[in-house]
Amino acid sequence: MKRILVVDYGSNKVQDVAREVREMGVYSEVVPASSLEQALGKEPRGIIPVGPVPSEVLQKLKAEAVPICLSGDLQTFLHDTCGDTKEWNMDRFLAQAIEQIRAQVGTGKVICGLSGGVDSSVAAVLVHKAIGEQLTCVYVDHGFMRAGETEQIVRTFQGQFGIPLIHVDAQDRFIDKLQGIEDPEQKRKIIGAEFIRVFEEEAAKIGDAAFLVQGTVYSDVIESGDSAGKVVKSHHNVGGLPDDFALELVEPLATLFKNEVRILGEKLQIPSEILWRHPFPGPGLAIRLMGAVTREKLEILRAADALAMEEVRKAGWYDKIWQALVVLTDTRTVGVFEGERTYDYVVALRFVTSTDAMSADWVRVPYDLLDTISRRLMTEVKGVNRVVYDISSKPPATIEWE
Repeated sequence: MKRILVVDYGSNKVQDVAREVREMGVYSEVVPASSLEQALGKEPRGIIPVGPVPSEVLQKLKAEAVPICLSGDLQTFLHDTCGDTKEWNMDRFLAQAIEQIRAQVGTGKVICGLSGGVDSSVAAVLVHKAIGEQLTCVYVDHGFMRAGETEQIVRTFQGQFGIPLIHVDAQDRFIDKLQGIEDPEQKRKIIGAEFIRVFEEEAAKIGDAAFLVQGTVYSDVIESGDSAGKVVKSHHNVGGLPDDFALELVEPLATLFKNEVRILGEKLQIPSEILWRHPFPGPGLAIRLMGAVTREKLEILRAADALAMEEVRKAGWYDKIWQALVVLTDTRTVGVFEGERTYDYVVALRFVTSTDAMSADWVRVPYDLLDTISRRLMTEVKGVNRVVYDISSKPPATIEWE
């Protein structure tokens, strides 16, 4: 299948353009400007530069025997200039993905890292559809999940889907590893490495498992290294792998945008409450808790998150928000409660709208909703005495605080 190269020249709109091309039924790939020459070897059907292109580069591109889109009319460029046919759709992807999974793993045993989020859930069901009983899902409870989440994950995949599931309670192990660690990049890498170690141990118990399924999606791959090769932030499913990692990775969703993952999930008949669940980072609450992780701070954040999401759902805003998160900052402030002085934590609410996590804007939720959440947090969650609302867009901010 021919592809359109969407070349990133420093624009935050590059993912929007690539996704728009795919929505027209044409497969696109995002390519950093520094890798364009190598990508041209794949004989693309066309090139769409996004961002300010240096004049000397533009002249070189024009010399190539590949159509270049220098206007905003994608429809004309794709179907007239490139003469492309509509080859990209989820039915075709599903059939090809099943073939690729079977070809990669053969008769080998496979374990899947199941988190219960959209990506790992779709990956698990997809791989199970491809190879059936060769797959065993492993759910590692690292202690950084939201209230009631572990119970829901075990109940859904063991009961509803009938997929073999091993539940590993590793909470103490992960929390001990993070003692005294404040740097967010270190936290991510430690969690990622320990996560993989747990899988290796479980693989040894299973027997001759040789493959590990992960729900890596396109934005994970891109954000783990920008066009200059610099890391924006490590994702636990694409960064932090130990040098002696023994299992071969199976990442069937690595070329899909988040909206495409959900379309695929619908075709796999995954329930909407899983497909439309808000994105949740692999390291969980550990990176929504600023500074060093402690059990006390985790419990404060878990309670605050549950309360805030209860009110968001009650107000009918959960499905209008792309991602709603609660952050326990490392800042403590003076307050007063029931006539006594307090010195407790500041909680930040962050509600954003996005399509692919590469860019995002804050949601203009009603003041009444913010007021209700704030009042309840400060009166019902011990350890919180101030609430703020984050109105930063991405970029320059990221969605998560760490």
